[in-house]
Amino acid sequence: MLESNVEGVEQSVSTGTLPEWERVDSLVVASHERNRACRDGAVADYIPVLARADPELFGLCVVEVDGGVHVAGQADVEFSIQSISKAFVYALVCEEYGHAAVADLVGVNNTGLAFNSVMAIELNDGHPMNPMVNAGALATTALMPGSTPDEQWKAVQSGLSAFAGRALEVDEEVYQSEAATNTRNRAIAGLLESYGRIDRHPQQVVDVYTRQCSLRVSARDLALMGATLADGGVNPVTGQRVVSADVCRDTLAVLAANGLYERSGEWLFEIGLPGKSGVSGGLLTVSPGKAGIGAFSPRLDRAGNSVRGQQATAYLSRVLGLNIFASQACAPQAGPAGAR
Repeated sequence: MLESNVEGVEQSVSTGTLPEWERVDSLVVASHERNRACRDGAVADYIPVLARADPELFGLCVVEVDGGVHVAGQADVEFSIQSISKAFVYALVCEEYGHAAVADLVGVNNTGLAFNSVMAIELNDGHPMNPMVNAGALATTALMPGSTPDEQWKAVQSGLSAFAGRALEVDEEVYQSEAATNTRNRAIAGLLESYGRIDRHPQQVVDVYTRQCSLRVSARDLALMGATLADGGVNPVTGQRVVSADVCRDTLAVLAANGLYERSGEWLFEIGLPGKSGVSGGLLTVSPGKAGIGAFSPRLDRAGNSVRGQQATAYLSRVLGLNIFASQACAPQAGPAGAR
C-alpha cells in the first residue's frame, strides 16, 4: 500500500460550482426526457422479488451541496438499496477505524472480475481486494461497531439513515427473498473466515449484510446521500455531520476505482465521476463539492448497472460540467513569463 506522508500538511480542495438553479432544474428534466424511451437491458432475476420490478420506472434526482433539489420522473419510488449500501457502510467503518486500518484489511484495488467472484479471493490469498465487491463488503460489514449482530445492524441502519436524512426501513419481502437465495454470499463469508479476514460468525455477518442491502430508498434519497459525501460529510438538508471530510475523500476514491465493478474503468472514462450501482436499478453518482445524483431504472446491463441511469448521468456530467478530469487551456496572463 502506498503511504501518503502528508500528516500535518494543510490540505486544499479542488471544487467548483454548478450553473444557476433554473438551468440545473431544466437539464435534469431534459436528461430524463431524452433517456426514458430506452428499453435496453433487463431486470435482475437471480433474486426472485427483483424479477417482478416494473421495468418502465425511471426516476432522476440531483441534490446540490447547498440543499437544492431537482427531480424528474419517479424520483420518490422506493426500491432496495442493494450494493449501493456498500459505499456508506465503508464510510462508517473508515470513520470508526481510520484510513490505513481499513485499507489494509479490505483493500482498494479493482478485481477485474464479477462482483460475487470467489476466484478473486483465491487469486489474492484471501484478500477481499476492495469494499465494493461482495467479499470486501462482507469484510467491511463485519467491522461495524457492536458486540452482537443486532447492535451491528442498528449501527448500519442508523448510519445510512443519517446519510439519507430520514429513517430508512427494511423491505421485509426483499430481505426474505435474498436470505433464501444468498448461498454464494454465505460461501464467500465462510471462505473469508478461513483466511482470517473476518472474526465474527460468517453467517451472522451475511445476515446483517442482507438486511443492509434490503433498506428501502428512492432516487431522491440516493442523491441526498451522495450530496452528503460531496459536502465533506455534512448532510446538506439536515446539517448533521455524518462522517469526516477525509472519510468522504477515501470513499469517493474507492468508488471511482471500483463502484461499477468490472465496468468501472469504462464508467470513469465516459462519466468521470465516482459512482455506485445496485442490482435493483439504483445508481449513485457524486460530484465532489457540487452535488449528488440519484437515478433509478430497473433495466440493467450485463454487469448489473442501470442502463438508463448510466445514460442520464453521462448527459448530466457533460452539460453540468461535472467530469473531474475535464479542463480547459489556461488563458495567457499578462506580464513576464513565470510571474505571479
